[in-house]
Amino acid sequence: MKFGIGQSVRRTEDIRFVTGQGQYTEDLHFPRETHACFLRSPHAHAKILSIDTSAAESAPGVVGVLTYKDIETAGAKPMPCHLPLLSRDGSPIRQSPKPLLAKDRVTFTGEAIAMVVAETYAQAMDAAELVEVEYEPLDAAGTLQAAPDGPQIWESAPGNLCFDWAVGDEARTKEAFEKAAHVASVDVVQNRVVPTSMETRNGIGLYDAATDSYTLYSGNQGSGELRGRVAGLLNISHDKLHVITRDVGGGFGMKGFMYPEQPLVLIAAKKVGRPVRWIGTRTEAFLSDDHGRDMTYKGELALDGDGHILALRITGTANMGGYLSQAAPLIATLAGGRIFGGVYRVPALFAEVKGYFSNSAPVDAYRGAGRPEAAHLMERLMDVAAFETGIDRIDLRRRNLIRPDELPYANWFGIKFDSGDYPRVLDKALDRARVGEFAKRKQESKARGKLRGLGVAYYVEITFSIGNEPARVKFTDNGAIELYVGTQSTGQGHETAFAQLVAERLGVPFESITVKQGDTDWVNGGGTGGSRSLNMSGGALEVASDEVIRKGKVAAGQVLQAGDKAVDFEIADGAGRFRVTDTERAIGLGELAVTLKRETIPGFEHGLDSDGSYLGQASTFPNGCHICEVEVDPETGKVDVVSYTVVDDFGRVINPMLVAGQVHGGVAQGIGQAVLENCVYDPETGQLLTASFSDYAIPRADDIPDIDFSYEEILCKTHALGAKGCGEAGTVGALPSVASAVADAIGVPHIDMPTTPERVWRVLRAKAA
Repeated sequence: MKFGIGQSVRRTEDIRFVTGQGQYTEDLHFPRETHACFLRSPHAHAKILSIDTSAAESAPGVVGVLTYKDIETAGAKPMPCHLPLLSRDGSPIRQSPKPLLAKDRVTFTGEAIAMVVAETYAQAMDAAELVEVEYEPLDAAGTLQAAPDGPQIWESAPGNLCFDWAVGDEARTKEAFEKAAHVASVDVVQNRVVPTSMETRNGIGLYDAATDSYTLYSGNQGSGELRGRVAGLLNISHDKLHVITRDVGGGFGMKGFMYPEQPLVLIAAKKVGRPVRWIGTRTEAFLSDDHGRDMTYKGELALDGDGHILALRITGTANMGGYLSQAAPLIATLAGGRIFGGVYRVPALFAEVKGYFSNSAPVDAYRGAGRPEAAHLMERLMDVAAFETGIDRIDLRRRNLIRPDELPYANWFGIKFDSGDYPRVLDKALDRARVGEFAKRKQESKARGKLRGLGVAYYVEITFSIGNEPARVKFTDNGAIELYVGTQSTGQGHETAFAQLVAERLGVPFESITVKQGDTDWVNGGGTGGSRSLNMSGGALEVASDEVIRKGKVAAGQVLQAGDKAVDFEIADGAGRFRVTDTERAIGLGELAVTLKRETIPGFEHGLDSDGSYLGQASTFPNGCHICEVEVDPETGKVDVVSYTVVDDFGRVINPMLVAGQVHGGVAQGIGQAVLENCVYDPETGQLLTASFSDYAIPRADDIPDIDFSYEEILCKTHALGAKGCGEAGTVGALPSVASAVADAIGVPHIDMPTTPERVWRVLRAKAA
């Protein structure tokens, strides 16, 4: 079918984007709107002795100033952590109740203390500088390493310990290590990163006094989820809050959660009686966005004499920041922990991870959210094990990869990998990357004074395919179709992919379909995150489409006067129609929909409009092999990624072009973290030392090579679409493959990320000495 599943249909949404007709939060304006600016703490850890807003309140253009007193008056609750994680002794995680505006203390640099609302942003910014805050500075624990022995941040968390989580079979793992012929060990640092989405966080709040209701416009990853969280925090019913999201300029997990500014613009709008808008600056983004990663792991791998894995042991620490974000503990534990060991046979495993508070910005999901960390650790361990045992690193992987005849395979956690052919994907990647000719390329690089390295990594992802996701198929008066979904595109191309799905299922023209998202008056779903959108919204659209067909058979029977004859649905020449069996009487789906709009037929007052709901019952497991080649300048330590090959298994691919774009973007973010990006805090003061693009390097176009991407379409067996998801996979595989290549180039078992020129240069000098 033209523009159906499996075709590289160009993104329909790009027409408005490239012609400047995208509608982001900053493009929205309302009569009598005001502008908000936040006074943020210059201290990472301090007591607040007093706040004087009198000068700010009398400043030109100011219409209101909010502090914690206004939050208390509004009855808003502190920011919660939604994860019911338990420590290994059964005790709950130690919470960090955080008011929307700081009351008596601050726990990280950039924490909001006061909100100034004025006629213009310039006036609000000037007035914010007039707010006088008397601080009593406290000693800070600015980094993960400083946290355990640093000054206590929360009274409920001695030693700044938030949780001590463990999983696996400790006794069996210990026994396996005692019997091992070889033990490989590596210490890995997962460097902290800042998401740096193109569109900064934002919010516009409106309040209607007549109905005592609110409207929030905000770029985020799921309006339904955001409405529930904001309404709960403000103590209002869901029907009193309308959340609208237009276009979103990147999310990467960071925009999947509620932030203080979103409920604050609503509280302010009610107080000043006018719309209140806040568009974050790039500096605010660096200071107050939820950051990603920031963990350390010690990994130990036990192997027998033939190089087969006997057990895996992991000891980790994770930075939670100054207070818990909504899902922070999940990222360092279950999000990636369930698939520690990847798609290798790991008979026994024990992992322990401790989470610590520190005087830094909160940490939460960033593209991959735990899975890149898990893959990076395992693949570094495989390389170190090969280095120490003398077994070829590719052969070591082959010996331990789960074979297709072993599927479905339950890993040590009980997670069942349902489909795949991991050895085939590995071999295809090796072939496409021409690994057999690598020695020749290495010599060519050497002749130019460069060190060349080859990196190999096999990753697996686990998607967040849970919950109950709604969708709606609605017909217009002229037979066109509107699809309503509760997930949210932040650049992935949902409007195109979902239209392809329904065009294929119903046999309707692709160009007749419009996708609607981001409005809680339409549908309320679980939002986008963890590569759940295709599985969940796609599944719900399949259910709704099937309901259209079911209704259509009944309605067509009446319109076509089928009597006691059955009516079938068929797609011929790409067009869906209903036919009375054993007759030539038929009507197209679109024509039937228009007929039901124009004629009153009992039971079809809403025509063929149909709702669908999909209950996610099993995660899916995208997987693949990344092969990277780098050149290193031994004089300067500069790393250049010169070749990159990806072979993925994403199950059924809806749109190859969209998938390739997702992989390219994910790999770029992985290369960024592996080579360039590093968010740095001063350990003693908690001051952010990398608060701008002058200090924090993200990859540019010339840092990313051409990416050779291909895929094996091995269908998922736990989902009707057969699709596994692809949104985060590029990053999951990129971290370990790039790190592997750099270590290979400079001839060491392991080097931590980011592999900046200085770090590589120092390792080379130490090795030479």
